[in-house]
Amino acid sequence: MSATSGSTTATRRKLATAGFHLGAGALSVLWLLPIALVLVTSVRSFDDIAANGLGSLPHSFTLDGFSQAWVDGGQQRALINSMLVTVPTVLITLALASMAAFALSRYELPLRRTLLLLMLGGNLLPPQILLIPVSRISETLGLYDTLYALIGVQIGFGVGFYVFVLYGFMRSLPAEIQQAAVIDGASPWQIYWRIVLPLTKPALAALSALSFTWIFNDLLWAITVLRTDSQMPITASLIGLQGQYVSMWNVIAAGSVIAAAPTVAVFLRFQRHFVAGLNLGAVK
Repeated sequence: MSATSGSTTATRRKLATAGFHLGAGALSVLWLLPIALVLVTSVRSFDDIAANGLGSLPHSFTLDGFSQAWVDGGQQRALINSMLVTVPTVLITLALASMAAFALSRYELPLRRTLLLLMLGGNLLPPQILLIPVSRISETLGLYDTLYALIGVQIGFGVGFYVFVLYGFMRSLPAEIQQAAVIDGASPWQIYWRIVLPLTKPALAALSALSFTWIFNDLLWAITVLRTDSQMPITASLIGLQGQYVSMWNVIAAGSVIAAAPTVAVFLRFQRHFVAGLNLGAVK
């Protein structure tokens, strides 16, 4: 009886494993189909799509769609704008967040928990209720329709969340390390720069990869504080591209591929940090 029961259990486990893999494989195929369609469409000619339909097998191969999107569609300038916003924002936000998290996690400051809750609560507010205030503030400061306004908004709304995450990570570092540094005569800045910051590199790398993706793909704040087409990042530029090339799906698909390429490259380079970033909030 025990041998038969063990054999039945093993068979059930094999069937469950096979069913799980089949289901996961089917979901993966469904998820990849739109991506494959965009990639194939981007290298087809307009005449091919018009004659055979968008969902048909390709009968041509051309990179003219990329050329039109890059030059005529303004994707080149839009991509530069996105990088000019994303890279400084990531660096400044993480620098500010790491310093604030160090002070809050390693020193007994008054109202420390209140500050952390306020930072976290600010990120829980629906962004829609802040669109008009943010637009008015940027106009009052004379920054409206400039990349500086978008950088400031991204820093303001990102630093609170990053402080909250880094606080948990830095809080988990052994206190004996800091105590030994104090005995050796290290100042708070030396403790932060030479001890805590190097130990926080895994968390900073994960947040860098995640924040790059979030900021680069942002659309809401771009269309809130920017108005001129030449200032738009690549996500907002895709809207104009779709309006300019209404029925030329190969150009629109090529523009989408160009817009997605930087974040895909970052993901492939830092995919280990993406996975680690999912667990950062669980550190206690």
